[in-house]
Parts: sequence; structure tokens; C-alpha cells
Amino acid sequence: MIKITENENSIVFGVRVIPRSSKSEIVGEYDECLKVKLTSPPVDGEANEELIKLFSKTFNISKSDISILSGQTSKTKQIQILGLKQESFLNLL
Repeated sequence: MIKITENENSIVFGVRVIPRSSKSEIVGEYDECLKVKLTSPPVDGEANEELIKLFSKTFNISKSDISILSGQTSKTKQIQILGLKQESFLNLL
């Protein structure tokens, strides 16, 4: 199960990124994190940008409401999404 921390106006959860995949998509869970495949390579923040675009499209929210709290250069990241509740997050997955 994905570990999600819900605050007053945001949620925080872990993401495990697999760069250089054939398709960008959310594929399931991995070690209490959301597992996401991205087509971008992990160079110059390209994979991070694509991750934010994917979440923006999936959850229908602004890219500015999504931030990477930790793991900018790691495959495992902590993501914060403003204005999204845990229940809505799980329903959209």
C-alpha cells in the first residue's frame, strides 16, 4: 500500500521513477511508493519535469501545485500535491 501523508491542504507520498521507459505511465506500487515509468532520461531534470507533467494531467491540477520535496537526483522521490485529498488521489489512480 502506498504511504500517503495528508496535511490540511496537501498530500505527500513517495514515488519510484523508472526513466527511459517506452511509455510514461503510473504502473502500480513499489515499497510503499507509487511506481512511475517515464520516457525521459534522468539528465538535467528532464525526468522530474515529465513526472510533474504526468501528475498534472492525471490528477487534472496545475503543475505549480506539484513539487518534489526530496530526491531530485534520485529514483525515489517525495512528492507534494497541493489542493488534493488522499481519497481523491486514490480514486484517480
